[in-house]
Amino acid sequence: MVDTNKTRESIEKKLQELVDKLRKAYGEQLASVVLYGSASAEDWNPNSSDLNVLCVLSRIGPEELRLGEPILRWWREAGNPPPLLLTAEEVETSTDCFPMEFHDMREHRRVLHGTDFIENLIVDKKFYRAQVEHELRAKQLRLRQRAAEVLSQPERLQQLMTDSVSTFCVLGRHALILQGAEPRWKKKDIVEALRGVTGSPLSGIDEILAIRISGKRAAAAETVALLERYMMDVAALVHFVDTLDR
Repeated sequence: MVDTNKTRESIEKKLQELVDKLRKAYGEQLASVVLYGSASAEDWNPNSSDLNVLCVLSRIGPEELRLGEPILRWWREAGNPPPLLLTAEEVETSTDCFPMEFHDMREHRRVLHGTDFIENLIVDKKFYRAQVEHELRAKQLRLRQRAAEVLSQPERLQQLMTDSVSTFCVLGRHALILQGAEPRWKKKDIVEALRGVTGSPLSGIDEILAIRISGKRAAAAETVALLERYMMDVAALVHFVDTLDR
């Protein structure tokens, strides 16, 4: 059983080490370091929450990339997503390109160093909705393409489904926010809320999430049938977003 307190202490130590390394490398050029997303929320889960970090520098060129290379490699090799490297100007002008990411930052963040550049950002709903639908449809097409390549290989097909379901849950969370619902971070809460608004049982997503948690695979003979239910669930989610106000 995971000792959450000890895990949290370990992660806090890791975050402080990251900040220390960045400060040593960049000095006054380091304007801000921000932890954002589920790892900064109250229902943080040490087993599933990524350590998403925004690093704001006064400028970003080859020299800054050189200075950051060993730090980013160290952070990545520790199993974390690479930090977002932006200038302050880019933060202020990129909400139309990355509305989902900046919405997450607005909702849940913790400033680890420097200035809070996120506090006064405004995320335009039309850009937000467009990105959610674009990402959903792109991931739906990608699922079909990848499934066609491994349809006769049950193990690989199940791996594809368990690898992709988290992304659809994240996109489902953003779809619910667009509808006006309170942000949810736990996958089971997201799926339950989506059940209500899509009118779909989402049984395929439920089963795939159960497989992820238990590690027990479905019978090989049932894998294609599970894929069919999963694809129907994804289609229901795409339809739901398509009907939202533009």
